[in-house]
Amino acid sequence: MPLTKVRNQNRFGVWVLVSSFVLPLGCDDTANVADAGGGSGGSGASSNNGGSNSGGSNSGGASNGGSNSGGASNGGSNSGGAGGVGGPPTEIAECQGHIYACGDLLDNDADGLLDSQDPDCLGPCDNTEDSFFGGIPGQTGPACKVDCYFDQDSGAGNDDCYWSHECDTNEIAPNYYPEPNNGAQCEYTGPDTVIPPTGKTCSELNAAQSDACHDYCGPLTPNGCDCFGCCELPAGSGAFVWLGSEGVTGTTVCTMDALDDPTVCHPCVPVAACFNDCGECEICIGKPLPGPECGEGGGGAGGGSAGGSASGGGGSGGSGQCPEGVQACGLAGQSPCPAGEFCNTGCCYAVPQ
Repeated sequence: MPLTKVRNQNRFGVWVLVSSFVLPLGCDDTANVADAGGGSGGSGASSNNGGSNSGGSNSGGASNGGSNSGGASNGGSNSGGAGGVGGPPTEIAECQGHIYACGDLLDNDADGLLDSQDPDCLGPCDNTEDSFFGGIPGQTGPACKVDCYFDQDSGAGNDDCYWSHECDTNEIAPNYYPEPNNGAQCEYTGPDTVIPPTGKTCSELNAAQSDACHDYCGPLTPNGCDCFGCCELPAGSGAFVWLGSEGVTGTTVCTMDALDDPTVCHPCVPVAACFNDCGECEICIGKPLPGPECGEGGGGAGGGSAGGSASGGGGSGGSGQCPEGVQACGLAGQSPCPAGEFCNTGCCYAVPQ
């Protein structure tokens, strides 16, 4: 569900312990959003409704896989009522005035899926159609520091989202995930570590991000991810990987086929303050189709129909796929997003400026 609709985080009845206080979290599935002060990003397999995913356990918190009943993970039709992937987008989707591979109306990886149809495309600020890696130079930011992952630049000046992998409990010897190529430079030193320039501790940043961060990065953040690119993959598994993973040597990128290899898809701990959970009847990263229980068009229980501001016309009426007032997209029979908007895991939002 879009980040903006869980900003108040007080309507789902699920609670996460953050430092010395309790933080309500908009999470209605099995995702384990860990306290920034302890615990790994999660492990263990569970089934989901998006497609078949290969198994295989790992020790770092990345996916243990598991099969499911939803259909092919590359976006093929499933056996339930959702009806399969919808038609291709009809408008170029810009990212801050630039046109990248996932918004150019071209099938750059020749897989038969165009831009937002392609499950490897995570918005218009994604320049690869064959992996989860964004592919824009500098997008992953300087060592350790992370801002809104889903725009085209590094630095929090335009989005006010602040995090550091020094706060990630996986950043310990010998692997130092999710930035193993930086070694001990990002080593986790505890929840009370102060992260410049914010003057706030890891626990404080995990508990709250600014309204400006929510307003800017919320619509860009796919269902199943936090705003810093730490995403639950496969969907519903409780395992999280960083989309900016570049391998121990900086020469590999994370793909669906490599989710069970933490040396390629590095484990991470999602930031509770801006985690956008994967609702039952939502389209999510790693789950391109809702489950069969959701009926035609992704409607049914689950998902969020209320919450923060959103753009887009012809809303879904709170069907569970999108918030009320936001146009649903991406499934068979649903209209493509209008000019100036893009389809982000099943919902139309304004392109980033």
